[in-house]
Amino acid sequence: MLEREERAFEEFVARTSDRLVRCAVLLVGDRGAAEDLVQGALERTYRHWPRVSAGYPEAYVRRALVNAAASRWRRFRIREVPWGPDIEIGLPDQANLPDHADRLSVRDELVQALMTLPVRQRAVLVLRYLDDLPEAEVAAMLGCSVGSVKSQASRGLARLRAGAHLDDVQPAERRTP
Repeated sequence: MLEREERAFEEFVARTSDRLVRCAVLLVGDRGAAEDLVQGALERTYRHWPRVSAGYPEAYVRRALVNAAASRWRRFRIREVPWGPDIEIGLPDQANLPDHADRLSVRDELVQALMTLPVRQRAVLVLRYLDDLPEAEVAAMLGCSVGSVKSQASRGLARLRAGAHLDDVQPAERRTP
């Protein structure tokens, strides 16, 4: 690889690594495994950087993350995920929560709820709502139609609403002091 391509790849990693790790944590529920997934996806991206950089490289890496998370899920089928206070996933409404314990509680409940979903629904919800990507981009990353993204999102949200994991979570504006 040429020196300017190497620099471009290093800049890409510096610019996107935090978002990619957050996405991977939400896909697999474990920061260590998430960092491993991101590392593997970036290694694959590096090998194909001249071709990948011409398009949308972040989409390529996210697709590799989703595929790796699905493969990992099929291999291990982990249902219970340990979660500690040192894990940060950067939810947008953290500033509105009263204290650190509530933030950890909400974060834990979100991850536990996500882990109850099938891998495809989880991937769609993480990419669509937590990474705030448009449906067309999520569809391109997952190699499916926009209609599939919409139906997977709808089913995933319905399962989350019906599940017991998020029953106690209240929006910040409705919390009582």
